[in-house]
Amino acid sequence: MSSEFEIIQRYFKRPTNDTILGIGDDAAIIAPTAKMELAISTDTLVSGQHFFEDVDPYKLGYKAISVNLSDMAAMGARPRWVTLSLTLPKKLIEYNEVWLSEFARGFHELARMHHVALIGGDTTSGPLNIGVQIIGEIEKGQSLRRDGAKSGDDIWVSGCLGDAALALKFELQKIKLTDKEAELCMSALHMPIARIELGQLLTGLAHSAIDISDGLMADLGHILVSSRSAAIIQLEAVPCSEVLKRFLPSSLAVQCLLAGGDDYELCFTAPKNNRNSIESIAQKLKIPLTMIGEITQGEGLLVMDAEGREITVEKRGYDHFAS
Repeated sequence: MSSEFEIIQRYFKRPTNDTILGIGDDAAIIAPTAKMELAISTDTLVSGQHFFEDVDPYKLGYKAISVNLSDMAAMGARPRWVTLSLTLPKKLIEYNEVWLSEFARGFHELARMHHVALIGGDTTSGPLNIGVQIIGEIEKGQSLRRDGAKSGDDIWVSGCLGDAALALKFELQKIKLTDKEAELCMSALHMPIARIELGQLLTGLAHSAIDISDGLMADLGHILVSSRSAAIIQLEAVPCSEVLKRFLPSSLAVQCLLAGGDDYELCFTAPKNNRNSIESIAQKLKIPLTMIGEITQGEGLLVMDAEGREITVEKRGYDHFAS
């Protein structure tokens, strides 16, 4: 069985650029770029809570950093450094070091793609648990925040919503999918795409932004609370895949679309006179950006159907401590 330090040396220590001191000391030392602010975020993935024990370790390594990259995207930040804390079951290390190799491969490949340096962390024994902290940079005063939405703003989302939640329903045998449909939805669940470039291009255009991790209604709700605003969105406008459309208008599909979570797309608000600029970004990045509603005065979020009736959703998003 490998020791803690052998695991770090073999699987996680890599040469780093733009880092004064990386893995191998009591702390890393980094030098932020002049006139830039730091954006810092942390996410934890727990076995049985965020992923099944038999998940592909390569995809788990990929997702572990992708969900943190998504937080940087939501802030409009450029990701620079990351730390990784792993709690590993002893049996996993004793009998399945291929798992650790594949996890590290997925993690490092996505980090390298975005020029992010792994600069430290911790490794310990116990139930499988993955903690990642990411540090990014953004020009002073240019960050996208939750508290900037203004009455009259358009509400936009990137990509398609609901496929990851649909994949989870499939894994729990609550729905049936064809092999092709399952492949599409599983990719959304296990290998989400962080919209880093989109977030950076939205600085100066969007008034507020958030990444959709807990569900559209829950995360847009965070913007509304922080901005002391209300909103109306149209169910028919919320973008989804052809796979999910097949299940609409069932309550299960509506729940996946509006409150399923694990989408890691961006939801953002912007003034109406920026519509052309936002549509140009969509063309440049070749990703759909869809206007789904409007910020209004008051409190709360209304979801309306095509006939103008309010839609009620049982759960508005994922909550770790909800019953």
